[in-house]
Amino acid sequence: MDDIKTKRLRMTASSLDGRDFSNMDLENADFSFSSLKDINFDGANLRNAKLRFSALDRTTFRNADLRNADLSFSSMSDVDLSGARVEGANFSFTSQEKSFNWQDFSLIAIIQNQGWVGTLVAAILGAVILYGFNAIAYFTAELSFTEEPIRLAFYKYLVILNIATGVCTILVTQGLTTWLDMVIKSLIAKHIILSIIVFLFDSMLAVAVHYFFAADIVSDYVARYPSEPSQNAPWYWYAWAPVAIANVFYFLSREGRQISRKISDQEYQLLNLEKLKTRAELDALQARINPHFLYNSLNSIASLVHEDPDKAEEMTLLLSKLFRYTTGRKTSDYFDTIENELEMVETYLQVEKVRFGDRLRFTVEVEEESLKSLQVPKFILQPIVENAIKHGISRMADQGNIVVKIYEKDQWLHLCVHDNGPAFSETLGAGYGMRSIQDKLKLLYGDNARLELLNQPHKSVNIAIQKSAIEQHQQTNHAFSA
Repeated sequence: MDDIKTKRLRMTASSLDGRDFSNMDLENADFSFSSLKDINFDGANLRNAKLRFSALDRTTFRNADLRNADLSFSSMSDVDLSGARVEGANFSFTSQEKSFNWQDFSLIAIIQNQGWVGTLVAAILGAVILYGFNAIAYFTAELSFTEEPIRLAFYKYLVILNIATGVCTILVTQGLTTWLDMVIKSLIAKHIILSIIVFLFDSMLAVAVHYFFAADIVSDYVARYPSEPSQNAPWYWYAWAPVAIANVFYFLSREGRQISRKISDQEYQLLNLEKLKTRAELDALQARINPHFLYNSLNSIASLVHEDPDKAEEMTLLLSKLFRYTTGRKTSDYFDTIENELEMVETYLQVEKVRFGDRLRFTVEVEEESLKSLQVPKFILQPIVENAIKHGISRMADQGNIVVKIYEKDQWLHLCVHDNGPAFSETLGAGYGMRSIQDKLKLLYGDNARLELLNQPHKSVNIAIQKSAIEQHQQTNHAFSA
């Protein structure tokens, strides 16, 4: 059964237009280089699937799982991705126009097409490029091996004229690109105006070079080789090449900008998806911490209701104050000042002190007053103090002591919780409270934060966060609450 489950479905270079794959398990399937137009993938599992270089026009992926799928270099016109999960999916260099028209004409999309049109366009381009390189090779050979001085001088003139014309054509086209895009709306009009300007400019350049530098060379060549076939070609025979080059260069430059915009748009969408994913995970962590803390506090109150009603009442009022902190702010706030976090921790410790009485002492120390204004992840300290009570103080017959200490060292902010209870066990770090803190630090800071459990020289839990990472999050905190 496991072999069947892990075997990859391979359907590369297939024509599957119009098929129905809805709700199918296609994890790790390979559809690369296939025609998949009008296919129904609704609700399908396509995790880690390969759909590279495929025609996906009008395909529907509603509610499909596309996590880590590779759809790069594919044509995706009129694709429906509503409700799909696309975290980690690769959409690089995809063509996503809604419908084909001259304004959205994409040479790359046509070449990618597996039909006869794409093959024909690619073949023509290949032939033109090869022809051009062979022409370069021919004239280079003529210059290298021709010994007749008149022919050699004429060929040098042709090479220099072509190089100068090519350079000027590109410079003129590049100079006109911005103006054409801003002033002219019609794509056809842009190419017509560009063709006229390039034709006039290159004609004037050719006349000037001929008149000032090459009149004698051409005259000597015509006199020496009067029956040369190339002399019978009309003047406009050579005028179309620079015009064609200008139009191709302008077209490809527009294509490049469109690809860049598509990549930027896709990166922006993926960043938004990553942001929403991070936000959802943080919401889940925060939502789980609040009930976890509530259950422990209510159990503490329940143990005092019959034994000491006054203490139970005091503890209830403190708990009310504590939950005004936890529920009185927007649930989308993931950061709060150290000052507010410490106020919440002190209220929690006062709740526990009602239960433990003289068996519990606690102090809160902040090395510098300015540190109180720094923002740290919300509920980052309370689970650690709760663990100090649960796994430390509650197991002691003697007086327990908890010290919460905030200080800065070597551009790292340290949030430390010390207690004099029994040493940490090897499994404590795997508990929910510590895991939730580690997950939150990883989501928000990556490698710029760490959580340490130390038994030597003193028992403590230490959270260290790079100061620069804290300042960066303070500047962008509005992005998480937007």
